[in-house]
Amino acid sequence: EFELRIPMTYAQFLTELNEDVHAEWVDGETILFMPPKPDHQRVVSFLLTVIRLFVEHFNLGEILTAPVEMKPTPDSNSREPDLLFVARDNLERFGDAKLEGPADLVVEIISPESENRDTVDKLREYEAEGIQEYWIIDSRADKKRAIFYVLDNNGYYRRVHPDRKGIYTSTVLTGFWLNVEWLWANPQPSALEAFALIVGPDALIQAINQSRLK
Repeated sequence: EFELRIPMTYAQFLTELNEDVHAEWVDGETILFMPPKPDHQRVVSFLLTVIRLFVEHFNLGEILTAPVEMKPTPDSNSREPDLLFVARDNLERFGDAKLEGPADLVVEIISPESENRDTVDKLREYEAEGIQEYWIIDSRADKKRAIFYVLDNNGYYRRVHPDRKGIYTSTVLTGFWLNVEWLWANPQPSALEAFALIVGPDALIQAINQSRLK
């Protein structure tokens, strides 16, 4: 994934770009992103599907993928996270055109040029903006790491490590856990298989029956 930076006001950013373009407005510049690599999108697709199954089953809120604009305050940068989750009680933060407030959970997938942006710039921004949980996933062959941050009671990010089995348990998505090895396993488990392991067989059967009634 590569990027192009263009000096631009936020008003220009809103009017001159197609809504389908993946771009962010940061410190007076528009950052245009070129299409990501397949490995990047495989991780996005897997996480989106697993989390969406979980969120919809328990009616927790809404999970969306880029390009969706998130502007936590009128003066903040405009970001388009790879994935963002907004809890049911906070869905009023969605305006007609963007998320006008912080997401509860944000996931960013590192690309070759985004490492500093995801691990430094966005970490600082998301902490200051009150995003409760931030996942940074690096699936590059020579990296393969997952970093998780949770906002503490003082408003600072605390890094939370997976347990000895490689399991990370979310604080925002109550009951949701992730085996980080799933992200780069070959073959990768299907999202439905992962969901079944997370919720158990009874909840899986219930989810299937509910989907048939829709």
